[in-house]
Amino acid sequence: MTVVAWVVGVLAALLFVGWLGFQVQPAPFTAFPEANASVVATMPLPAGLPAPVDRFYRRIYGDSVPLITSAVLTGRATIRPIAGIPMPARYRFTHIAGQGYRHYIEACWFGVPFLRVNERYVDGESLMEVPVIGNDSGPKVEWSANQGMWAESWQFPSLFVTDPRVKWLSVDEETAILVVPFKDTRQQFVVRFDPQTGLPTWTGTVRYKGSTSTQKTLWMTYASKWEPLGGVLTNTVGSATWMDDGRPWATFTLEDARFNVDVSAYVRAKGL
Repeated sequence: MTVVAWVVGVLAALLFVGWLGFQVQPAPFTAFPEANASVVATMPLPAGLPAPVDRFYRRIYGDSVPLITSAVLTGRATIRPIAGIPMPARYRFTHIAGQGYRHYIEACWFGVPFLRVNERYVDGESLMEVPVIGNDSGPKVEWSANQGMWAESWQFPSLFVTDPRVKWLSVDEETAILVVPFKDTRQQFVVRFDPQTGLPTWTGTVRYKGSTSTQKTLWMTYASKWEPLGGVLTNTVGSATWMDDGRPWATFTLEDARFNVDVSAYVRAKGL
């Protein structure tokens, strides 16, 4: 065997081992220690919602919707944080509903964490900490963080009708505009509903990719699966795509959700 052939063989073996490590799914995170609130207040579904919005809420909640104040969302994912390489991951997203959040994500190789992402948007300020890629913050990051917060709130969508700052605008029988607050202005999402199931299938908005972005990019989220979770029909599998990339940068599978728990300190922490 020539030296060149040997080197090529070693490189091929290393690439195969590297690829194989990314095929192993990590174990799920340990459960959040606090259970759902034993009693959750409700309010009547507001009148005057756009037709597809009203159908959606009546399907999953009926005539009354729960008042959600906080959420801890835990699951596993496939993410592409570096060079578009898909990596298995596990995550925990913590929300003060409609106010702020914290993300903790571990990308894993052979099930072992090797890249940890800490990101938060609390008290109107955002900070993203991603090894290799680096840290980022500033007004453009806050703009995008606020959009990400509201997009994740589809996993407890009663917030979109219980928060008085949120508005719905009619478009047609399958489309509506979701208007959410951001500091002293507002942001909008186009929401498309499936005409057969009545469930949302995708949302679209324009976001900054980071603090150095000179313009906003179309950002789409897709609801791939809705299934019962804790007795409520929930979007359990979803993905997010920057349209100039043309493929999802992340696909998330929700495995556990805790609502109306005390996250006042947890949302400001780091790690699990």
